[in-house]
Amino acid sequence: MEPPEIEIVPVDGEGSFWDDRRGLLACLRETPPRVPAYLGYDALGSELFEAITELPGYYPTRVEHRLLQRHAEQIADLIGYERIAELGSGSAKKTRLLLAACVERRPTCYLPIDVSREMLVASARELTTELPGLRVQGLWGRYEAGLGWLRDGTPEPVTVALLGSNLGNTTPEERAALLAEIAATLRPGDRFLVSADLQKPAAVLEACYNDPPDRSAFARFRLNHLSHLNRLFDADFILEYFYPRAHYDAASTAVQGHLYATEDQTVALRELDLDLILRRGDSLNVGFSYKFHRPEFVAAVAARGFDLGAQWIDGVWQYGIFLFVRSA
Repeated sequence: MEPPEIEIVPVDGEGSFWDDRRGLLACLRETPPRVPAYLGYDALGSELFEAITELPGYYPTRVEHRLLQRHAEQIADLIGYERIAELGSGSAKKTRLLLAACVERRPTCYLPIDVSREMLVASARELTTELPGLRVQGLWGRYEAGLGWLRDGTPEPVTVALLGSNLGNTTPEERAALLAEIAATLRPGDRFLVSADLQKPAAVLEACYNDPPDRSAFARFRLNHLSHLNRLFDADFILEYFYPRAHYDAASTAVQGHLYATEDQTVALRELDLDLILRRGDSLNVGFSYKFHRPEFVAAVAARGFDLGAQWIDGVWQYGIFLFVRSA
């Protein structure tokens, strides 16, 4: 039983979203086959991603944390609303800086949206302990389900936050659809707080998205995608037959995380009635991280019916937090 200031609301079929076969089959039939990003964030995957954020070369979490440390009070003043919903909230380590500033100013309700119920509960308990007066209404499910719940609920002003440069973890088509969903959810005057990782040299990006020699957080996180598929769909991926590596593709401006087959193999996903034939050197895509030119990023969001209200950019790491206002 959770305390009265914590509520967890299933918004996506009480976990049945893990069994979304149509979307998964479409991704697995791409070239190369792709595992949708949300399938990486079961309870174990969420823990493994937290380990990634501690890697010495992984700058996004540290840089975003510093930006929020410096500017949380200004952001809280500019938001002005009591409700903050966050897509892909995870542990909410960074968000608590902003929430602390908000709670100092007004009653605040935090609506984290995440596919890991365990992470929602753990982060809600920590936040309400550290920030007396904060109310947490966790929305358990995927982004689209959480946004749908917000659209169908009370028409109170809200800020939707998408931090951790998570917007970059979508394909261009998925990104356009997600921005359209966010725009359709927000009413004129509502806020959209989003972070974006801007373009920089390939060497910096590849050092960020690969394990250093003495660590294995990225490897374990990427291989867990296959373990999750084994459990959900009676698949027989053998983890030892794959080698994880990320590379930066300048043409698409994306870091692509791959699992490379180390030998010829046929993987059966019995619950999907699918055999995945892989030759040595073939890969599975288990994650994108797109990097943006700032003007193009701002223009893409603005085209969905937003005005840029403020921005905070780390000039060294070229990483930014942007506050947009839904236009009339």
